[in-house]
Amino acid sequence: MFSKACEYAIRALLFIAQKTVDGSKIGIKEIAKGIDSPEHFIAKILQDLSRKGMVQSQKGPSGGFYLHQSSLNASLADVVRTIDGDSIFSGCALGLKQCSEVKPCPLHHEFKKIRENISHMLQTASLGEFSQQLEKSKLFLKR
Repeated sequence: MFSKACEYAIRALLFIAQKTVDGSKIGIKEIAKGIDSPEHFIAKILQDLSRKGMVQSQKGPSGGFYLHQSSLNASLADVVRTIDGDSIFSGCALGLKQCSEVKPCPLHHEFKKIRENISHMLQTASLGEFSQQLEKSKLFLKR
């Protein structure tokens, strides 16, 4: 459903949120290990997210990644749009460019309902909310 980069981005942001709730910062090696991601790949993703304001970073010996409150308020939909764009929210199930209400593909009407459900789920789920549930061991990022 999401690109591998988007999956890693969501997992990394949730991991960072959970590990920096006390105001600390977390390094790339610990993030990569904590979410089972290749270090180089997650570093590139987090650099992009940092440029776009989804995650904050600080250089130096006591540096690392962390989330401001505004980032904790971001929805998963915000993360998906930042990494993968809007296609999951508006694209055709068959990848057609001309699919619409006027000229629907064979899956258009059913897929429209699925897209609306996914959109609603991602819009109403914030990084901070999931971070709290991870902290309480109600959700898991890794087995």
